[in-house]
Amino acid sequence: QVQLVESGGGLVQAGGSLRLSCTASGRTFSNYAMGWFRQAPGKEREFVAAIRWSGGSTGYADSVKGRFTISRDNAKNTVFLQMNSLKPEDTAVYYCAADARGRMRSGSYVATGIREYDYWGQGTQVTVSS
Repeated sequence: QVQLVESGGGLVQAGGSLRLSCTASGRTFSNYAMGWFRQAPGKEREFVAAIRWSGGSTGYADSVKGRFTISRDNAKNTVFLQMNSLKPEDTAVYYCAADARGRMRSGSYVATGIREYDYWGQGTQVTVSS
């Protein structure tokens, strides 16, 4: 079992930045691909970004490309989401997720589907004011 704890959310003005962190329990973090998803009020949860177990490949939703950056520090069991040039439409609860089969996935594939992830954090609220 893996426990994920997000932090770093908050209220920021449009154009500002936030850095989310997600720390995982357990000793197998480096085997997992990690992802960030978000869910706005009244909307379905959607993919934001993902990173392979090695950090060698990443993927982003079109809506955040060029503004958000995902990274990880396997020594600290932590994945980050740097969010720049934030917009009001980025307002949502952001969830960290772990793909336990990450190390088995081939090539540069990163999982973008909700069902591909096995463990989820409780979420952290990000609010961007206009």
